[in-house]
Amino acid sequence: MNILVINSGSSSIKYKLFNMPSRALLKKGVIEHIGEKGSKIKNHHLGLRLILKGVNSVDAVGHRVVHGEENFTKPVLINAKVIREIKRSCAIAPLHNPANLTGIMACKELLPGVRQAAIFDTAFHQSIPQQAYLYGLPYELYTKFGIRKYGFHGTSHEYVAFEAARILKRPIRKLKLITCHLGNGCSMAAIDKGKSVDTSMGFTPLEGLVMGTRCGDIDPALVTYIMDRKKMGLKEVDYLLNQESGLRGISGISNDMRVLEERSRQGDRRAKLAIEVFVYRIRKYIGAYLSVLSGCDALIFTAGIGENQKGVRARITKDIFKHLNNKPKIMIIATDEELMIAEKTYRLVKSGKIS
Repeated sequence: MNILVINSGSSSIKYKLFNMPSRALLKKGVIEHIGEKGSKIKNHHLGLRLILKGVNSVDAVGHRVVHGEENFTKPVLINAKVIREIKRSCAIAPLHNPANLTGIMACKELLPGVRQAAIFDTAFHQSIPQQAYLYGLPYELYTKFGIRKYGFHGTSHEYVAFEAARILKRPIRKLKLITCHLGNGCSMAAIDKGKSVDTSMGFTPLEGLVMGTRCGDIDPALVTYIMDRKKMGLKEVDYLLNQESGLRGISGISNDMRVLEERSRQGDRRAKLAIEVFVYRIRKYIGAYLSVLSGCDALIFTAGIGENQKGVRARITKDIFKHLNNKPKIMIIATDEELMIAEKTYRLVKSGKIS
């Protein structure tokens, strides 16, 4: 069975075509600058049409969907009801869900009759207990508006956790793991017996670690303070926190860790400081998750920085487990979210279950 995996962004479509259950990667690619000035690809429909020209046959499509709120705790075959729920969630994930939905609707038109599955970033974290996902806000904000921690990068955290179990040759149900997805977007998860019990991202992907351009955890009172002092509106302060903060904001140079490491070696003080803040926040979360899990069997690094920046990993892990008698294994595992989406889509289509 050929499974086409689609990750539809606001101006791009990443795709991979797998043969399942062999897991053979048949084709992959990305179309960028969709709808941008000067681009020949005016919309996602045209982008997907171009992709499908180079694909021989598609038996099913698996879509990455960022936000499923509490409605989706597992992958689902897409039908009218699922589309309505994804649309409703656009209000909570305005940067991601509309783009994901555009890809779904384009495939629906271009591949009539081909089954499609939605794989939600938030689904893996739906096992987090209430004491970990509730904020210290009036309870009605949760019951009326769904304001709570959701967590993201779930497919990546799940994939590397199960890969760790395979590599360690131990049942996932007997493992306590801390996973670190470190790229331009960064998140961590505490995983007990294959279930997420806490994660660093929250209601949106802004909470948690210092990231490439996102601030991570801050005092929420800073938002109104900054708006007042800098005379900013809501959109301006949102842009500041999401696009001008993190590594880029602290360093004043770049959100690229490779650039910052090079500049730090050259003696740039703010580049060095940005790396130190980044590392400190991760170490602090590792300490917290050791407590949440009451121990840990493995600390796993994945994604661009996690997989490739040896110096950053060394800073994070230096002496961090020296107080433990049983020291966790430190692992680097390349994430493959598309393969995980293909596997989930294959199992779902084979089972024939509809939400």
